Amino acid sequence: MTTKTYLSQARYLDMRIKSKLQQVDSLNELATNCSSILTGMPRNPSPSTSRMADAICKIIDLQNEINRDIDTLVDLKKEIMGVVKAVVNPEHQTLLEKRYLCFLSWEKIAVDMGYDLRYTHKLHIRALDECKVPASSEVDTKRH
Repeated sequence: MTTKTYLSQARYLDMRIKSKLQQVDSLNELATNCSSILTGMPRNPSPSTSRMADAICKIIDLQNEINRDIDTLVDLKKEIMGVVKAVVNPEHQTLLEKRYLCFLSWEKIAVDMGYDLRYTHKLHIRALDECKVPASSEVDTKRH
């Protein structure tokens, strides 16, 4: 795993968490919009007694998954922060924190640091060269 890939794990996990939160919102909306249609006709026996109950179960499962992902993200960010803190150059540390822990765009980082965008990219390459990624620290973010 490259240094850049290692540092990017947190960003991708954060994006998946946000996606799952959007799914929860969508399921909540569906659950609150569930309504019964009353007819005089007999119904087929169904293994599902309630669409709302099914939606609530799915919401709870997804929220539990999100909580596990958040725990993983917090641990991963701590680990990445340790790698960033080990970088000697404070300018490199700042750039790495802004990109891989705050998830800022390159344009925003360049403006915040007062640099040209091209110089920011060059600085990033130098900062990555200074990083020492632990060999056994690969987190399986695809699993979540």
